[in-house]
Formats: sequence, structure tokens, C-alpha cells
Amino acid sequence: MERVKVGICGASGRMGRALIKAVSNNEQLELVAALEHSNNENVGKDVGEVANCGKLGIEIISDAEVFFSKSEGVIDFSFASSSIENIKMASKHNCSYVLGTTGFDKEQIKIIEEVAKSIPIVFSANMSIGVNIVLYYVEMMAKNLGDDYDAEIHEIHHRDKLDSPSGTALSIGKAIAKGRKIDLEKNTIKSRWGIENEREKGAIGFSTSRGGDVIGDHTVTFAGPGERVELSHKAGNREIFSNGALKALIWLKDRSPGHYTMANVLGLN
Repeated sequence: MERVKVGICGASGRMGRALIKAVSNNEQLELVAALEHSNNENVGKDVGEVANCGKLGIEIISDAEVFFSKSEGVIDFSFASSSIENIKMASKHNCSYVLGTTGFDKEQIKIIEEVAKSIPIVFSANMSIGVNIVLYYVEMMAKNLGDDYDAEIHEIHHRDKLDSPSGTALSIGKAIAKGRKIDLEKNTIKSRWGIENEREKGAIGFSTSRGGDVIGDHTVTFAGPGERVELSHKAGNREIFSNGALKALIWLKDRSPGHYTMANVLGLN
């Protein structure tokens, strides 16, 4: 089987380094390119040395045109603004795309959906296999427990994470809303500071913590009469995200253009 030629966007970041290691050890994938912003201090360095996995003979570059011309499949865990420009370039070069970046606004989501008409994209807020199993069961629980059980979502991430709440927390909220057949935005509690009213029935609460080097913990609680049901996922390392991303990229090979999710990859739809 011919290996997929892979490019990594944001190659020197936390996830980028984890992906470099994972791809270089995968027999179905071949690392061919690594991309970073032009002012990144690692541009020009060997990507293997940056990722602490030994010299790989692949230089981190900032030229997106060259990067995408070399790549068949791309994995992107960079920043929202960068990712939007990246997927446009991927469409030009007909690259399949795994997008794990979070923090997109509504207009950026529309751009992703439009680009997905021309190339196959797996776009999920969390690439972990475990998290996506949790999302599957959260929807089922929300459907069966109903709004007699108050739904609360709590997440904690490392101090450097920019978007809040996390993309995964929002995905949990969407799964609850889907299970209940309601609109998430209209039923979300975003803050309780200074609020003295009683909790509205059917509302979905979010709480966020940032600190230390926590990779990512998420807990959803359904608090009902006489009992609480909780479902949690705690990330112990970033390999869980890179392993899911690699699984998605391999799954994308020869797929038709479209917007896919990890639920499609895992056969949960």
C-alpha cells in the first residue's frame, strides 16, 4: 500500500511536535513537509530535532505554496486565522485535510463548509477517540434523561489555551442540545456572576478553568431528582489527539469531498 504524503501545519507547537513523532512512526504515512509562520523561530530547522525525535531531513518552512504542493494529506492544529488560509491553499492543491484547530467564529465555519465542497475535510473539535465516544453517549443520555436532569459542563485546560470554553466543551453542549432537540445558543448559561435568578429548566451550563499544564479534562453532569449522572474524559497526553488525527487522515484517503467528523471516522453516525 502506497503511503500518504503528509504535511503538518503548526509543526513546532505542542500538537505539531506530537504529530511529527506519530507520523514518522506510522507505516501508512510519510512525513514530507512542515509549515510554520514566517516569524517562528524554528523556521529553517530540522523538524525532527524540533520535535525531539531525531533528525528527519525535513526543514520547517513558511512557504505555504511549497508546503501544499508537496502534501497529499494535511493535519492542522494551528490557530483559527491561519487554518482558514491553510484550507484555502489545500483546496487549490487538492489535499485531504484533518482540521483539529478550535476557536472559529461563524463566518470562518462557513468558509470551512464551502471549502469542504472541493476537498474532503475531517473537522472535529477533539480528535480523541475517547472524547468522541463520550459525545455519542452524551447525546443518548440527554435524549433519554430529558430536561428534568439539569446539564452542566465543566472543563479545565492549561494556562496558555486561548479559546474559552474549549471546542470540546462546546461539542458536548451541542450533543446535549441535539439529544434534547433544542437550540444550544438559546439555552446556554455562559456566566453566573451577579445572577440571582433561579436556574431555568432545560438550560445547559458551562464552567471553565485555566491553569498549569493540564492537557484537557471535561465532565458533563446530569443532575436530576435524587441522583446525578456524570461522564468524564481526562487527557493524559497529546498522543490521544495525534493518534485520532492519523486515523482520520488514513480514513480520508480516496474519500469524496465533504465535511466529515470523527463520528464518521469511527462509524458512530
